[in-house]
Amino acid sequence: MAIATSTAAPRLSRRLGFWSSIGFVIGMTIGSGIFRTPAVVAARTGDARVTLAVWLIGGIVTMCGALSIAELAAITTDTGGIYAYLRESWGRGSAFVFAWAELVLISSAGLAGIAAVFGEYTLRSLGYDAAAYPHAAQYIAAGAIAATTIANVVGVRVGAAVTGLSTVAKFSALAFLVTASTVLGARAGGSTTHFVASAAPAAARAFGLAFISVLWAYDGFADLPFIAGEVVNAERTVPRAIITGTLLIIGIYLAANVAYLYVLPFSQVVQSPLIAADTMQAIFGQWGVSFVAVAVMLSTLGAVNSHMLGIPRIFFAAADDGIFFRRLAKVHPRYHTPYVSIILIGVMGIAFELLGTFEQFADTFILTVWPFYGLAVAGLYRMRSRTPRTTGYRVPGYPIVPGIFIAACVYLVGSALVDDPRWTTITFAIVLAGVPVYSMFFASRQREP
Repeated sequence: MAIATSTAAPRLSRRLGFWSSIGFVIGMTIGSGIFRTPAVVAARTGDARVTLAVWLIGGIVTMCGALSIAELAAITTDTGGIYAYLRESWGRGSAFVFAWAELVLISSAGLAGIAAVFGEYTLRSLGYDAAAYPHAAQYIAAGAIAATTIANVVGVRVGAAVTGLSTVAKFSALAFLVTASTVLGARAGGSTTHFVASAAPAAARAFGLAFISVLWAYDGFADLPFIAGEVVNAERTVPRAIITGTLLIIGIYLAANVAYLYVLPFSQVVQSPLIAADTMQAIFGQWGVSFVAVAVMLSTLGAVNSHMLGIPRIFFAAADDGIFFRRLAKVHPRYHTPYVSIILIGVMGIAFELLGTFEQFADTFILTVWPFYGLAVAGLYRMRSRTPRTTGYRVPGYPIVPGIFIAACVYLVGSALVDDPRWTTITFAIVLAGVPVYSMFFASRQREP
């Protein structure tokens, strides 16, 4: 179903091809996670083998989600991604609640978390300890959000170009780190004995919270459909780009974690929030720190930019459907971008950046958005029954593959309720506040012809 508005209004145009789309998937995914969360995951598992197992399981779950989302993308090519899938399978109310959650929690927490790592690594590249200058890191992060907001208002090609350049830089940096660790890691203290180390008793381990942290690093596979309305031949291009990009990400993530654990003792991994820098320092000294710090700066800046490119399209789609604030659907007459939505999410991201910590941002983001992923994938069963298709991309292993992903989302919520019931309850209360908002202000609105 195409999004309809007045024919006189400026529209989003289809200008992104296959390679740009793969770059977007990688750019959205490889941001702060692989450079920041390994220490959090290791601390929460307390065991090197369990740490690697969590990363592997997270990759499998992510691939199941990517394969499923790819079919949804082939069925519905509207701008908005998860929003559009929820609207088509479960109705306008569920789509509104997702847009509401994106506005009040998801997008802002995601932007703030990625930008926070940009600020930390920027200080590290200049020779400063980010922990000693937390406010400086916050201000640098806020500046990155502001800069990418402007870039994406100017145009989708500008935003896509920034994303493409940073994607090449970050993937190359990870590949170099993995290669250097394999070839030179032994002389820097690397050892396979690190893979069987433990730093905490089994009773102290929090597998569920570690799983949340891993999913933060893997998140991004569902974001390309946000801009499906700007992808050339979206029905074919979007599924192929999602699957290809996700496979590349899983491979490089597993290799990077093996490299970290090979070079550094597990006890050091647990205490190493800037683990990529510490790994390169062990191999190359200060030169290695400077190299990887600059690479991570480019990586996280590109990821911030990718979020600014994709997420505002949710608000655009919802407003265009008549179930969100109409002003958010305005397209710039010159640049043909949803500039009001872009500016709004930029301001929200800066506000979050100045109020919390990376761990809070990451946990809040995953806890809020993944249940919607699960609901969207569950909607695939309904969409198949309504509109049987014999051509186009279809999920291999259906219905088992989507079922695995849905089960993982249910486990995620259950683990969060057990491990952190207070914040989980608050988060879900904020999300569910969208239900009465929809009932009072938007339920009776009709979509414009």
